[in-house]
Amino acid sequence: MKKITAISVQKKNPNRVNIYLDGEFAFGVARITAAWLKNGDELSDEKISRLLAEDTREWAYQQSLLFLSYRARSEKEIRQNLQKHEISEEVIEETLVRLRNAGLANDNDFARLWVENRSTFHPRSKKALAIELRQKGLNDEAIQHSLVGVDEETLAYETGLKRATRFRGLAWMAFRKKLSEFLARRGFSYSVIAPIVSKIWNETNGDMQLNEDEDIT
Repeated sequence: MKKITAISVQKKNPNRVNIYLDGEFAFGVARITAAWLKNGDELSDEKISRLLAEDTREWAYQQSLLFLSYRARSEKEIRQNLQKHEISEEVIEETLVRLRNAGLANDNDFARLWVENRSTFHPRSKKALAIELRQKGLNDEAIQHSLVGVDEETLAYETGLKRATRFRGLAWMAFRKKLSEFLARRGFSYSVIAPIVSKIWNETNGDMQLNEDEDIT
């Protein structure tokens, strides 16, 4: 048995404390983990091991909360972040369960938010969105559910119309090439691109004359 002779708050991290046993520094733990400790308590090796294990679980959870504070994350992203910090798979699983129970880890919600964000700020085709979500570790069911209601034609039209302002004054062939390439990079298929490009041309450049060989199709 070893006796706690001092508990001091860490200078660089006030959320953690240093534990001194028998007059010497022994280890540091989160304040919440050490909440039940006080000077004079005696700790066996078994109790110390349990304390350190609990501290690891608390650290993993707090690290996940920090990771989630920047933006929503998929479970795969959370797992990879904890693996990067060399957290054991057992603790990672416990952390994910804790996050799910708190409503902080939900791949269905993540997929929905991802699609909404993309559609608002960086429109993509359904195929491109599915690829991105699959890279985030989501399963096919979650992906397909999140894509219900996505209107590719509307997304292609809206993002194409904004981009077309850069091509004002170009002849039809150059306009079609540049706008088509832009929409293709966003993952839209030719069957979606072709009529959208023609529609945008007619709306923004309808007064320009085409050469005889520049037929809109």
